Amino acid sequence: INTAGSGEVPHGIHIGPTQAQLGDVVIVSGTIGDHGMAIMSVREGLEFETTIESDCAPLHTLVQAMLESTNNPTAIHVLRDPTRGGLAASLNEIARSSKLGITLTESAIPITEQVQSICELLGLDPLHVANEGKLVAIVDKDYAPHILQAMQQHPLGKNAAIIGTVTDRNRGYLTARTPIGGTRIIPMPMGEQLPRIC
Repeated sequence: INTAGSGEVPHGIHIGPTQAQLGDVVIVSGTIGDHGMAIMSVREGLEFETTIESDCAPLHTLVQAMLESTNNPTAIHVLRDPTRGGLAASLNEIARSSKLGITLTESAIPITEQVQSICELLGLDPLHVANEGKLVAIVDKDYAPHILQAMQQHPLGKNAAIIGTVTDRNRGYLTARTPIGGTRIIPMPMGEQLPRIC
């Protein structure tokens, strides 16, 4: 099945992976890894004490709310859907395209207890797990609070959180500050944890 979308980009909006700028803030729209773990549990016949549901959702109304949250049409620099390869793949691609570094704060990344536990059990990094109803945004730091508030007031962004910044350190790489104060490089995922379903 082939699909295509068409529409108009409002005047003055320039969003793309090369638009990330020093000092920008990284926002994710909600908990990560839900979709990948939901699919894996069904495909592999894994039984857990809790049910994990896929996060599939159309995000256009959330994006519209974000764009309308500020009078500055250039406040949002990058938008991506962290699908195959998860958050790690999307942010690595942005870091490489912009030739800047991206540093995450691991403790700020929203992950449900269920997904975290299953990833630990299976030896998976939640940052590499697919999402289908989440987005990651890189925005001007001065407008980040307004954009985050608009996201949290939307049903699809109620768990949105600021998780990192764009920096001039480790250009082209994605890194994370660990809860114990260290820093680790988050590589681009090698291969896929699940066969493609779309």
